[in-house]
Amino acid sequence: MTAPAENLTSIVRAKYGEAARRVLNAEDAASCGPTSSCCGAAAFNGSVDPITSNLYVNGETAELPSAAVLASLGCGNPTALAALEAGQTVLDLGSGGGIDVILSARRVGPTGKAYGLDMTDDMLELARRNAAEAGVQNVEFLKGQIEAIPLPDASVDVIISNCVINLSGDKQRVIAEAFRVLKPGGRFAVSDVVVRGTVPDDVRRNMELWVGCVAGALEESEFHQLLQSAGFVKTDIEPTRIYRTEDAKQFLVEAGLDTSNLAAMEDKIMAAFVRASKPMHIACAMH
Repeated sequence: MTAPAENLTSIVRAKYGEAARRVLNAEDAASCGPTSSCCGAAAFNGSVDPITSNLYVNGETAELPSAAVLASLGCGNPTALAALEAGQTVLDLGSGGGIDVILSARRVGPTGKAYGLDMTDDMLELARRNAAEAGVQNVEFLKGQIEAIPLPDASVDVIISNCVINLSGDKQRVIAEAFRVLKPGGRFAVSDVVVRGTVPDDVRRNMELWVGCVAGALEESEFHQLLQSAGFVKTDIEPTRIYRTEDAKQFLVEAGLDTSNLAAMEDKIMAAFVRASKPMHIACAMH
């Protein structure tokens, strides 16, 4: 991993470790911090982030531990698009407090299994505690990075992720790893933040916004290209929510950036469902 990617990994680990500790300690648990722009239930001047609010349908989280819901630092509901079936094996990349792992485990039932992968010790502790409280047995939380998934080839039916791939400094490697661990015919079904067109360079350079799911987001056509280059087929990106000018302003003000960039950002940053499939039959490489 390159030095910039390693630096980003350290920043992300620290940011999300802090978020987990706040939930674990029940201190200001519904917020990611007074100046945070982390992707999730962050508050801006007392208001809820419009992309990250109301991600789960009524009743879906009613029986989940409150700490799992509070620690859901996502931009979508990947379990809604994954169409999980009984007996399947699911992997959540960057599983955080475990909300999507617990929901997945219930959907695949006792004959299936749900893995959660996270690099942050505090999040893993929180997720395991939440799974135990929820009473789900068919889960396993793994420590590791999404650029090096600690599972064998062709071992997973469905990969989900909730606003995490954009945080990686090596997205090409993440997608290649996802392809590797999926079984033939397996599905990639993630929620992520995606950019349409160009975003001002100063926004891209701002690490706090990168951790906040904006500056690190892939451009829409680049996401398609990375998926297809890895071998995926049937790639699709479906916008679910779009940041408006006023939403962008809150990010720029927090980062100390010039708000004259607002017009350049209008309708360019969105939460989206990203889907792709691993072919059932993969042609052997020619020698």
